[in-house]
This record gives sequence, structure tokens and C-alpha cells, in this order.
Amino acid sequence: MKEGQQVQVIAVTGGKGGVGKTNLSVNLSLGLAELGKRVVLMDADLGLANVDLLLGVKAKRNIADVLAGDCELQDILIEATGGIKVIPASSGTQELASLGAHEHAGLINAFNGLGESMDVLVIDTAAGISDSVISFVRAAQEVLLVVCDEPSSITDAYALIKILSRDYQMSKFRVVANMTRSDTEGRNLFKKLTHVTDRFLDINLQYAGEIPFDDFVRKAVKKQKAAIKEFPRSKSSIAYRKLARTVSEWPILDQPRGHLEFFVERLVLQ
Repeated sequence: MKEGQQVQVIAVTGGKGGVGKTNLSVNLSLGLAELGKRVVLMDADLGLANVDLLLGVKAKRNIADVLAGDCELQDILIEATGGIKVIPASSGTQELASLGAHEHAGLINAFNGLGESMDVLVIDTAAGISDSVISFVRAAQEVLLVVCDEPSSITDAYALIKILSRDYQMSKFRVVANMTRSDTEGRNLFKKLTHVTDRFLDINLQYAGEIPFDDFVRKAVKKQKAAIKEFPRSKSSIAYRKLARTVSEWPILDQPRGHLEFFVERLVLQ
């Protein structure tokens, strides 16, 4: 990586499934690319990959081939719509859903050669709070927590924050409310979460914005397209672009090395 090259690493996570995390990861990535960012989107749901399905691209090789030593990470990158690049995972492979420490370190080491070709790495984590999810979230510089208006979503988001705060001393999280039904629902969701975290945890939660419920997102998924490209004037697409502008303005903390190296180091040394 060139000296001074800084890569923003964002882990998109949610605690539970069904909160629209992958849709948000895909559309956020495309929104950032529209702003001129060079974006790589990693499907880190290592047991149930679906980023490639949402983008209508077919992966000939994936992370399993990198782990097996059959190719380099650069060899599996897919050029997707909107100019983003995708690192595909392997769907339905149980071994990848439960990587050992050695394999996980090997996977992350494979990132070393990518730093010069990207500005932002967006990591779409798996649902739940598995070791793999924890590892990716801990190593990223920014954690974008996706919640929706369901009791289980708030409960699971709190559980994830609690583990990361208590066991790994993480203290900063950004929250995006997804599939909101009104202008005030997102802020109210954020208040519900902070009401609990302020009582029991010493952390800093920041509100990143909201994405309204929009049937055009479902229609786009059926067509294996991204809403932001297929229905660019829909209310969800407008919100995805607003979120992308917000994310693009987040400061990249000055590190002695590029952020991708920092990301690699943290994952390998866990």
C-alpha cells in the first residue's frame, strides 16, 4: 500500500436477520461510488452469501478458492453495476461459516494487495453474533448498526453492542434505522436503543439516518437489481444517497499506516 493511502473500512451489521442489512450494504456502496469513491463490497456472510444475487452477478470463484490457495483475492473480484467491486462469499458452505483462527487470518491477509485500488471497504456481515461477525466488526474503523422497528431488532442490537463493549472495549457505534414508516420513527428507534444503552453501557451511539420502507426495494430484489440503480427516484434511493453523503463525510482518523493495513492487523492479531 502506498504511504498515506487511507482506506475507510465500514462494517454493516445488525445483530438479527431480516433487518435489510445486505440491501443497505449494496445500495450504500453504490451511493458512495456515485460520489466518486472507489468501493469494494465484501460479502462476509461466509455461510449464506447473497450480495452477488442482489447485484445480479455470478461468481465463478469465491473466498473458498482463496482460502484453498487456488487463487489470489484479486482474482475473485467481480466488477458490478455502478463501478463497485464485489468480493463474493460461498453460499451454503458450513466450513466457511465457522472458520478457525488460522483460516480467518489467512483470509484477511489476502487483503494486503488491495489497498491501492480502493477508498472504501464495505463489509456486509452475517446475521447474529458469531465469532466471524465479531471479528469483522472489531477490526473495522466504523460500525454501522442496522435496526428496524421490531422488539427483537432492538434486543439483538443491544446484545451485540453489549458484547463488543464489555468483552472488546469498543465504545463507538453508528445507527441507521431501516424500513421506517414515518419521518419520526427512525429517531424514536434510536431513542429506544439509547435509553437502554445509556443505563447499562458506557458507549457512544450516533444516529446516521434512516431508510424508509419502500416497496421498490422488494421489486428491485426480485429483479436482482439494486434499488438505487433500478428505481433511482424512489424514496429509498433518495435516502440511500443521503446516507452515502453522510458516510462520505465521516472523518478518517489519522493512522501511522493505511486503514486497510490496520484492519488486516487487527483481524490477524485477535
